[in-house]
Amino acid sequence: MRAVLIVNPTATSTTPAARDLLAHALKSRLQLTVEHTGHRGHGGEIAQAAAADGVDLVVVHGGDGTVSGVVNGLLGSPGSPRAEHLPALAVVPGGSANVLARSLGIAQDPVAATNQLIQLLDDYRRHQTWRRIGLIDCGERWALVNAGMGVDAEVVAAVEAQRDKGVKVNALRYWRVAIPVTLAFRRRDPVLTLELPDRDPVPGVHFVWVSNTSPWTYSNNRPLVTNPSCTFESGLGVFALDGMKVLPTLNVLRQILSKGPKPNVKQVVRDDDAAWVRVTSTAGPIPSQFDGDYLGVRETMTFRSVPDLLPVAAPPAKNIPDLR
Repeated sequence: MRAVLIVNPTATSTTPAARDLLAHALKSRLQLTVEHTGHRGHGGEIAQAAAADGVDLVVVHGGDGTVSGVVNGLLGSPGSPRAEHLPALAVVPGGSANVLARSLGIAQDPVAATNQLIQLLDDYRRHQTWRRIGLIDCGERWALVNAGMGVDAEVVAAVEAQRDKGVKVNALRYWRVAIPVTLAFRRRDPVLTLELPDRDPVPGVHFVWVSNTSPWTYSNNRPLVTNPSCTFESGLGVFALDGMKVLPTLNVLRQILSKGPKPNVKQVVRDDDAAWVRVTSTAGPIPSQFDGDYLGVRETMTFRSVPDLLPVAAPPAKNIPDLR
């Protein structure tokens, strides 16, 4: 089996020792080529070339942003002609949140994840089948984990600005950025209209989060759960607020972070299995994001669930512990 290992050497939790161990272990099972990313978007370029070359497996050692870029390189933009050959994707976590890897049931420790991948490769040789997951068609990009319009995108933009200044972003710094951005955001009038299948449009929405799995993200080891029934095998999870008064909003945040019942209060608009969702701003373009990357400002966006699209080297969904 031919494979390419794509490594982001600047990812938060990658180390030279872990990278060498991973490459050595995979070379015992695969015809392996190792590539290191050197600039933004490089992972997608390497993946696109690998798919064109007929590689069987692309292994990514990096964070969610690197993995998202690789997958977009493999698939091309939504609506574009799809390559005849699509390699399977494997992930060895190397970022800070690693939402995709965790949601797929991949071990957080790179050494443990490497051993797990070796076992998955052995399983594939016996059964000749990969797990397949759905993705979010964002119109111009594919999202693996989540997307959104509004406050989450403003936070992502602010965090990216911190990174551009050379600041290392961890969960604590993320919250330091998120809290003031959210407090400023809640003072604005709600300008979004949310449309879902078989429901009347919902005007006066402050923000919309779209999920491809649960949890929506992690803060260190604590999952933030907005749509508990959403999975890679279901439709999209949609979570929106049509009110942001301080106490009710704090109650929603408490529920998202708790291990108890999940948000089901008056100001929450939620769907855990939507085929599509359309979001329109009545006040001009607003910030948008996908997979924790800032997309820019958009006036309207349609997100669609595309099932069974991507083959992945991951445990079957039934074998993944339920963190919700």
